[in-house]
Amino acid sequence: MKKKIDGRALVYCEGAFNTPNGKTAHGLVRFTERYEIVGVIDSKYEGQDAGKTLDGKKNGIIIFKDLTSAIKELKNSGALPKTLVIGLAPDGGRLPQEAKATIKQALTLGWNVDSGLHDFLTNDEELVNIAKENGCRIRDVRKTPDRDTLHFFSGDIEKVDCLKLAVLGTDSAIGKRTTAWLIVQGLRKASRSAEMIGTGQTAWMQGAKYSMIMDSCINDFVSGEIEHAVVSAYKNEKPDVIVIEGQGSLMNPAYPGGFEILAAGRPDYVILQHAPTRKEYDGFPGYKLHTLKKQIQAIETISGVKVLAITVNHEGMTADEITPACQAITKQTGLPAFDVLAHGTDELIELLDSKL
Repeated sequence: MKKKIDGRALVYCEGAFNTPNGKTAHGLVRFTERYEIVGVIDSKYEGQDAGKTLDGKKNGIIIFKDLTSAIKELKNSGALPKTLVIGLAPDGGRLPQEAKATIKQALTLGWNVDSGLHDFLTNDEELVNIAKENGCRIRDVRKTPDRDTLHFFSGDIEKVDCLKLAVLGTDSAIGKRTTAWLIVQGLRKASRSAEMIGTGQTAWMQGAKYSMIMDSCINDFVSGEIEHAVVSAYKNEKPDVIVIEGQGSLMNPAYPGGFEILAAGRPDYVILQHAPTRKEYDGFPGYKLHTLKKQIQAIETISGVKVLAITVNHEGMTADEITPACQAITKQTGLPAFDVLAHGTDELIELLDSKL
């Protein structure tokens, strides 16, 4: 097994696993080069396999009732971690009050704690003091770097001479990051070099080497930081393909991400992630999701870049409904549609290979 950047970790996701608010935990359970995930905390799914619960495929990561029960079992199996990762991704990035007790318990044990929330743990004097007393670290992934380290857009993106793909979505929490990783992994399997540009805290936690965290970056520098990540990946790795993770969606009322990615990342094509059963924007009842055709039109009008394919999120669908849903999208839009999580990336990679 390839050595992980930060070793073993337990993921805290109480009350949110297998829901949109658990997407950071989901990403870590599916794939991460940063940690070796040894378990998840969510009492609702106590004793279950995280992979089976999430995707119907066992991966050996057990879900525990709480930190105490996790420690007991992991100690017995010789897999005790030294890091607690906050796997919650609630609206607004706020830390639930009940999570603080588990964080205090972990710090008291001398564990490191990593969080991707907007509520910075390093601003909590009590938690900081507990960490100091026990010789461990608190890391707020979303904490904005000093301004003098940030980059302004320079135009160097025009020197990037490889295929650039942006994986955008018709909504937030719809699977853009997972699809982006699957494309990168599929390209590498097909002997094409590929690099992932992470634009959120979860991609960083998954070990994306070239990352910026878009929703906590000062607005003046968002475009420059995207450009810098893409240019750095190109200069250092010389990949065949660079895949840029999308954020939010162009028309989501709270998370209108994507504009800067199109403007600064200057992709050659867009892959658009879509959930056919979703009718309203995530977390906003009454805000009707714009049609797929309208969202494609908006992306292509704004950027002048073509949407190359649709990738499908099969939430609310049975296995035998996925292929007909993909066929219906193709009939409606004229674009190929794939469920890469359920069916793999081979067909999509073949399409991308034709563009190289």
